[in-house]
Amino acid sequence: MASLVSSPLTLQSTKPDQLYSLSQKHCFLHSFLPKKINQTNFQSSLKVQCAAIGNGLFTQTTQEVRRIVPENNQNLPTVKIVYVVLEAQYQSSLTAAVQALNKSSKDASYEVVGYLVEELRDESTYKTFCKDLEDANIFIGSLIFVEELALKVKAAVEKERDRLDAVLVFPSMPEVMRLNKLGSFSMSQLGQSKSPFFQLFKRKKQGAGFADSMLKLVRTLPKVLKYLPSDKAQDARLYILSLQFWLGGSPDNLQNFLKMISGSYVPALKGKNIDYSDPVLFLDSGIWHPLAPCMYDDVKEYLNWYGTRRDANEKLKDPNAPVVGLVLQRSHIVTGDESHYVAVIMELEAKGAKVIPIFAGGLDFSGPVERFFIDPVTKKSMVNSLVSLTGFALVGGPARQDHPRAVEALTKLDVPYIVALPLVFQTTEEWLNSTLGLHPIQVALQVALPELDGKSHALHKRVEQLCTRAIRWAELKRKTKTEKKLAITVFSFPPDKGNVGTAAYLNVFSSIFSVLKELKRDGYNVEGLPETSEALIEDIIHDKEAQFSSPNLNIAYKMGVREYQSLTPYATALEENWGKPPGNLNSDGENLLVYGKQYGNVFIGVQPTFGYEGDPMRLLFSKSASPHHGFAAFYSFVEKIFKADAVLHFGTHGSLEFMPGKQVGMSDVCYPDSLIGNIPNVYYYAANNPSEATIAKRRSYANTISYLTPPAENAGLYKGLKQLSELISSYQSLKDTGRGPQIVSSIISTSRQCNLDKDVELPDEGMEISAKERDLVVGKVYSKIMEIESRLLPCGLHVIGEPPSAMEAVATLVNIAALDRPEDGISSLPAILAETVGRNIEQVYRGSDKGILTDVELLRQITEASRGAISAFVQKTTNSKGQVVDVTDKLTSILGFGINEPWVDYLSSTKFYRADRVKLRTLFQFLGECLKLVVADNELGSLKQALEGKYVEPGPGGDPIRNPKVLPTGKNIHALDPQAIPTTAAMQSAKVVVDRLIERQKADNDGKYPETVALVLWGTDNIKTYGESLAQVLWMIGVRPVADTFGRVNRVEPVSLEELGRPRIDVVVNCSGVFRDLFINQMNLLDRAVKMVAELDEPADQNYVRKHALEQAEALGVDIREAATRVFSNASGSYSSNINLAVENSSWNDEKQLQDMYLSRKSFAFDCDAPGAGMTEKRKVFEMALSTAEATFQNLDSSEISLTDVSHYFDSDPTNLVQNMRKDKKKPNAYIADTTTANAQVRTLAETVRLDARTKLLNPKWYEGMMSSGYEGVREIEKRLTNTVGWSATSGEVDNWVYEEANSTFIQDEEMMNRLMSTNPNSFRKLVQTFLEANGRGYWETSQENIEKLRQLYSEVEDKIEGIDR
Repeated sequence: MASLVSSPLTLQSTKPDQLYSLSQKHCFLHSFLPKKINQTNFQSSLKVQCAAIGNGLFTQTTQEVRRIVPENNQNLPTVKIVYVVLEAQYQSSLTAAVQALNKSSKDASYEVVGYLVEELRDESTYKTFCKDLEDANIFIGSLIFVEELALKVKAAVEKERDRLDAVLVFPSMPEVMRLNKLGSFSMSQLGQSKSPFFQLFKRKKQGAGFADSMLKLVRTLPKVLKYLPSDKAQDARLYILSLQFWLGGSPDNLQNFLKMISGSYVPALKGKNIDYSDPVLFLDSGIWHPLAPCMYDDVKEYLNWYGTRRDANEKLKDPNAPVVGLVLQRSHIVTGDESHYVAVIMELEAKGAKVIPIFAGGLDFSGPVERFFIDPVTKKSMVNSLVSLTGFALVGGPARQDHPRAVEALTKLDVPYIVALPLVFQTTEEWLNSTLGLHPIQVALQVALPELDGKSHALHKRVEQLCTRAIRWAELKRKTKTEKKLAITVFSFPPDKGNVGTAAYLNVFSSIFSVLKELKRDGYNVEGLPETSEALIEDIIHDKEAQFSSPNLNIAYKMGVREYQSLTPYATALEENWGKPPGNLNSDGENLLVYGKQYGNVFIGVQPTFGYEGDPMRLLFSKSASPHHGFAAFYSFVEKIFKADAVLHFGTHGSLEFMPGKQVGMSDVCYPDSLIGNIPNVYYYAANNPSEATIAKRRSYANTISYLTPPAENAGLYKGLKQLSELISSYQSLKDTGRGPQIVSSIISTSRQCNLDKDVELPDEGMEISAKERDLVVGKVYSKIMEIESRLLPCGLHVIGEPPSAMEAVATLVNIAALDRPEDGISSLPAILAETVGRNIEQVYRGSDKGILTDVELLRQITEASRGAISAFVQKTTNSKGQVVDVTDKLTSILGFGINEPWVDYLSSTKFYRADRVKLRTLFQFLGECLKLVVADNELGSLKQALEGKYVEPGPGGDPIRNPKVLPTGKNIHALDPQAIPTTAAMQSAKVVVDRLIERQKADNDGKYPETVALVLWGTDNIKTYGESLAQVLWMIGVRPVADTFGRVNRVEPVSLEELGRPRIDVVVNCSGVFRDLFINQMNLLDRAVKMVAELDEPADQNYVRKHALEQAEALGVDIREAATRVFSNASGSYSSNINLAVENSSWNDEKQLQDMYLSRKSFAFDCDAPGAGMTEKRKVFEMALSTAEATFQNLDSSEISLTDVSHYFDSDPTNLVQNMRKDKKKPNAYIADTTTANAQVRTLAETVRLDARTKLLNPKWYEGMMSSGYEGVREIEKRLTNTVGWSATSGEVDNWVYEEANSTFIQDEEMMNRLMSTNPNSFRKLVQTFLEANGRGYWETSQENIEKLRQLYSEVEDKIEGIDR
């Protein structure tokens, strides 16, 4: 490529070193780059010694690289300046300014030292900082937005403020801004004063407009203030001028700034009359190119200049060349810290793309984006893709954001939007050596916030790769549909033919079929697409005309070893784990095999699995293995042989984004990065899983598109449970006649047959009981049955592009209506109905839980009335076909013309006819909006937009019931601002759950408090509930979160023991790998909280954290902070304890082996005292902490996912493990909090497993719903049984009858058994195998004949499968 350049040129800069391919640029580069390199730029002038751990902080740079002491001061007075900034961009400019002053100044010599705010975490650096302030004249601070560090700066400067000659703080947190002082000008009243300047800081919702109004003010004020006589006005004027100088950042501006301040305020220079010139002002926003003669304010002028460039290569002159827009920060351009910008521009041009680089001085880039990138006449975009190099959200930098404004601008522009970040807080070596990757503060400010604008990938990529990606996304906008190639990737977990096309809640093949039909209609080349989705499955799984005979899948391509090695540059790195290629996975011994099938320009391929799921030894490794050769070959095929223009990962979720590598901020040795290469990655993800979708975004650069989970229904009652409900209603009408006792004894015996005696205490049969006791027994059974009946189930599987019908949405709406939404002024429907009969809904819930018959009955009436009223409303807004017609029109007619509203009509015939109409109207208006969203369908539309290189609108992921904004689906999913949790509301809910948990444990534990609770934190839960489970941990140890002025939570304070009213409970927190990646700041917060509590001077019987930490510190010979380590997870880049993989693949010998996996993989701790060290193994502390646990605890937060639906829950369950760790070998109590409904419950694990089995696995409504999805449905049934075995293995809390009933439902019933066998023989074989395994491992005792029948079935299925495949 670089024809004229003998060696690639390396640029030194404060940003990471980058290599550029410079083809025709050779002639002028020398004239314009080397001067940058010769400046005292800290990486070139000083090789930073970087130890991976060092002081355990993120950055080992020190202030000494920014210290300049005048060499010979000719007896002149010395002015000492100390500055603190967010990033090092001002360093070279300030250094140049001070050196120039020292050479030329006749009046003073200047000493300067600068600190990056992040360096102040280090105690010794902080001490030096305080010492430097003691003899300083001037302090300057800018962009100090990290609360804990802002408070450190404030403490240090406050001590010296009165003595300092001048204190200048530019935009930062209000606490630091108040330190400003220039003569008589100060900001100590910041936020109280009436002046326009202060009003700016008061507006809570300032967002980015703040920076812009500040710029306007800065421009006009000096002119006005010049004519005011008072000193005060002159001081204010100099502050504003200082801000202009600072924002103008060039060495000349900074030189004049220092002259002005020292001449005006340093006593030794009074009367010297030092001359300074006015600030040189730059455009606030415009277009900048390193080769252009000036900055441009008009696109036409810029493009005229661009067209006349002599240095441009042929490709650039092509009118069809792709055009890439860049967004830059003005401060980097004016301070001369722009080498990373230059690099990107040069690289894009060398690759043949035209570049329009725009900049802005404020933090709102949306205006300039619209002004410079959208053609004012045609309103069309002038660029094909947009790359932001600022690292911030498009609107509103580090402190506050305005996402709606950003989304509006990006939607108008309608091109792919990519955000790349420079390294700000680490040197390149530190980043390369770190397992975390990017610094947590940078992740919070510069990864999480821009994601809310919907960028498609967020990571500091080496420049070349960034540019290739930007061009590849731009190509999607320019290529025709007929020539575009798409690779659709499906998954197979665990690896078995019955599992091809696994994805959460999704009917994968029907969905792919519906996508392909739509693409075909739209003009894509999908040649030879079969007529039905069943035929599609046959094609991929066993093609009749297969070119190669294959025992399992259709082989699309055989890749020889040499070809594989030449296409896969990182192949040798995989040999450490997998030996030489081809290996024995996805290979025939000679070649690597790519499974799948091609239709025209669409390839449907099966992603290989991790490869180690069947190997118990590998599952024990604490760090996950690299991908195997077959996995790498699959992606090499897609990118380099099939040459896909885009890849579509189909459904939640594959293994690509969970491969080893950094947590955030991939380098080119991270596997997700190597595998995906430069292909635009589009990923269908379930809307209720924002956490893993975010990992797919950050680690595989995916543009995620959300899909709906299947419509929910109530579980209903069947068989014995249905009989019970009939018996109870006859008891209610006949209880006062002589038949009462007789009916009660039938109720008791039927409850026993239904195994309800495990959940409800039943009197012995034939015992005499009083009428009051009879009511109580019936009440408790009734309450249990209602709980089963009203449980929500997702029925069947979702097909992309088929939204639910209106009536299917009723159950979802009933649940949306059951939650109070005080922030929107909406009362819940149950609360409105309970008020009508003079009751408070919370009391009704409590009474019903206790089994008080009248309350159980009232709650049932309320539930029925809610369902009825909502059904009546939905019927009114749908047409004869069951589709929703325009809800708004219907609503207006309902609300406008005094026709009786349908819900009022319905309620008029119930006991709730007096319900409050105003509250009902508000609620139903909201439900009308929700209904529109539930039935909207944008999943196919968004996919087509992404494939055409358009912008896919971002939206939150989560639970549609708690947060209807998740709908409609088809949005680019994001999580939330990690610093926003836990919210106040989450803290309230958490208190309720923790109090119930403790009450429950006391009741089961002779009235004693639990000393330690072992619990799990999940990523998705905390996003859906805004940090409830995080808040639970804080409340157990007795601390509360404290928000800063911007509402971000980065601090906690202890709650006094008096207020707590109980001892502080010790915790062992196991964070999922996903939680660790998304909420590293919250792990830091938790660790700080636990250590703070351990150091409180309180009696041991009131503070169990301290009690245990002191014992452990003594036993291990460490200090109390180290002993109080309680926040654990996997090693960086690894996920899960692997128990799930072992169980799903039956690759484990005994429970001890599972427990070893848990200990070896989950014993990595986060340490707030050394946050830069990442996750470090602390197995001894982990084991000791677990050995004190008396209860284990997990949260269920949404009706869609329960304990047996996914393997994550048992994968993280330490119940049996804790029993083994405890000296007394006592089994801890295991609890599950269920906050899926408005009536939060804490149940035992056994109760929850029973509830799950009754509502899902054994419930005809559920399994028939699954069977209607065919092939995929059988697998879903098998998966539930396998997960049940998982619970037996980790907790032993599964009752024998669950297996017995499952056996009679699926195996004893001949008709059912044959349906399963013919629909998906592979999954049916696994089901039979799982029954045999449950028996063999001692989890299920059953008759010998049952076992014989299963064995016989197993060999029949084997033969059948062999016969099919031959």
